[in-house]
Amino acid sequence: MGFAFLCLSIVFTKKLPKGMILDNLAEIQRIAGAIRTNVARVIVGKENVVDLLVTALFCEGHVLLEDVPGSGKTTLARTLARSLGCTFQRIQFTPDLLPSDISGVSIFNQQSNQFEYRPGPIMAQVVLADEINRAGPRTQSALLEAMEERQVTVDGETRPLPYPFLVLATQNPVELEGTFPLPEAQVDRFLMRLRMGYPELEEERLILRRFRTTNPLTSIEPVASTEEIRTANQACREVFVHPVLEEYLLNIVRASRNHPSIALGISPRGSLALYRTSQALAAIRNRNYVVPDDIKQLALPVLAHRIIPSVETRLHERPVEDVLKELLEKAVVPVEENWGVQQ
Repeated sequence: MGFAFLCLSIVFTKKLPKGMILDNLAEIQRIAGAIRTNVARVIVGKENVVDLLVTALFCEGHVLLEDVPGSGKTTLARTLARSLGCTFQRIQFTPDLLPSDISGVSIFNQQSNQFEYRPGPIMAQVVLADEINRAGPRTQSALLEAMEERQVTVDGETRPLPYPFLVLATQNPVELEGTFPLPEAQVDRFLMRLRMGYPELEEERLILRRFRTTNPLTSIEPVASTEEIRTANQACREVFVHPVLEEYLLNIVRASRNHPSIALGISPRGSLALYRTSQALAAIRNRNYVVPDDIKQLALPVLAHRIIPSVETRLHERPVEDVLKELLEKAVVPVEENWGVQQ
């Protein structure tokens, strides 16, 4: 438990006054509600996906959207960027895409007799990496390095990426011929993996009518500023997690490392991701403390893509999600009435 518990304890090295935390929670509620309402003007349904995207935003994490073409992934990314008033860039990943096509290049200016940096699309605040598994490993690594370090280096000069910086990467579960699957160690760098799924009948009917004459995306106005997002991020880290819930979270993570159906369990990065997303989700739900349901709801989108199944599990074509659900069912859920009381 040592290293993972140390990572978790780092979150609380600096406390905000309780009154300030409550004020910030009200602000988080306002921002999250405004974003949810704005996105709902374009995206029909998918409230849970939107809440998880806002959770990732407040945790400064990145999201991998894995779904079939035409399910609204690009529209969702554009709507979120417009709601935040952020710059947006879409990168279509192809086999011939080079790392410099993402990070930018230095071009010699004959008039000034100097090299000038021409920014690549990675310098936007919200970046959609479309079909990330169609590019080669070098290009994938360039993007994932920028995601982790939040900076790019071109010709020996390092440049910071803007704030907020959110990457929404997509990959299709079909047409896998000629693709370059992301290595497990790189997939682990995504905070969440989400699936939008097909809409229900009435939802799809509403989509037809909503987009019949115009695109509602063009009328979307910003509802949150950069400074408000920064404040929300800091406030989320002050949400209280009871020591019993820390133990519950760590028991789930450690059980994945000894399960016979799992070849490689969840890393300390995964436990820290589940911890922070639980804090953010609790804040979005207007609580300054985490409850067990927060952890259980986030376990699949935050942890499933971090697990490497065993050979037997792959041969039997058993989904990793089923293994993780089994871990959650076996984990003893703590019972406590006062999750917000510090002991």
